[in-house]
Amino acid sequence: MRILRGLRRSYSGAECALVHSTELELLVATILSAQCTDVRVNQVTRGLFRSYRTAEDFALVDVRTLEREIRSTGFYRNKARNIVGACRKLREKFGGRVPSTMEELVELPGVGRKTANVVLGTWFGKAVGVVVDTHVARIARRLALTRETDPVKIEKDLMRILPRRDWISFSHRVIWHGRRICSARRPKCGECPLSADCPSARST
Repeated sequence: MRILRGLRRSYSGAECALVHSTELELLVATILSAQCTDVRVNQVTRGLFRSYRTAEDFALVDVRTLEREIRSTGFYRNKARNIVGACRKLREKFGGRVPSTMEELVELPGVGRKTANVVLGTWFGKAVGVVVDTHVARIARRLALTRETDPVKIEKDLMRILPRRDWISFSHRVIWHGRRICSARRPKCGECPLSADCPSARST
């Protein structure tokens, strides 16, 4: 697929932008990233991960304290409740470790397929699905890879179209492409390495 080749040439070094050193840090950062920029999340987690190093640490923290510490990421009440709830579940059912299967991950409060796919692909190297964030959803539609608007349905379309070996790298590269070129309001179609295969670019 020429789209994959174009992404590979342009974003060969693409990787997850959330700064983390453990699978738990990645899980927490991904929960915090909902409706928030990765830059802001990384600013918040820089101090957060110094204070809380284990699932036990997060499980025992007062939710209101955590709310104050993550307030700038938005939706902080839900996020704090989900992080504490997820870490309590990790402590009670998984020995404090982040599980490595989709079925187990989505048991955790605040963890859906997108968050689970981030953890599975980025940390465990498991291509179980395709991460569909706002960039991937927007660009997949622009490239006519899907007509769907629901993330789960978009993921299913992408899983049918893309070779499994590209599921993890595709999302990283498309997210980078969305930040640098294919923005929501003003896409830079004249600079786009995918413009020859993009119906949206041809119609501008």
